[in-house]
Amino acid sequence: MGLGNPGPSYETTRHNVGFWVIDTFCAEYKISLVNAGGKNQIGRGVLGSIDFLLLKPGTYMNRSGSAVQKILTDFNISHTDMVVIQDDLDMACGQIRIRTKGSAGGHRGVASVIDTIGSDLFLRIKIGIGRSTQQSVVDYVLTSFSQEERTEVQKGVDYAVSAIPWLLEGRVTEAMNRYNVRCN
Repeated sequence: MGLGNPGPSYETTRHNVGFWVIDTFCAEYKISLVNAGGKNQIGRGVLGSIDFLLLKPGTYMNRSGSAVQKILTDFNISHTDMVVIQDDLDMACGQIRIRTKGSAGGHRGVASVIDTIGSDLFLRIKIGIGRSTQQSVVDYVLTSFSQEERTEVQKGVDYAVSAIPWLLEGRVTEAMNRYNVRCN
């Protein structure tokens, strides 16, 4: 489940790197996203013998939990079987980190998911977007990357896409050992 904000005005913003990972994964594995009620977009895929769903919530970031809960309920999926892909202000552009649990760390989309499902026990792929000392957090996450930053973040997106099959296969510790590093 990639977190982001719906609509063309948000496509290139820092807060939408979760959507970028889903889109890149779909392109690489030839998966189509379809509307799944509301503005949610889902895709279905198979990797080896593993069936999986991809989700881009149609809600705004700070209401992501309702879209995630709907998919978990509709498809009878446990929160312990989901991976949430999010941006992270406290990591350098392009760095990724895989975590198995934890607080929202100030991320309102993740806070919405935790509050709605009632647990922080789910996998996350965090992608660094850096932090600005010049802008408020709210303003910063809704800005686009500079060309240099975009290059670094795209490396992180590609790295995250390559980590997803490891997570789908349940090779979480191996994925953490391999991917929890700076990728440039």
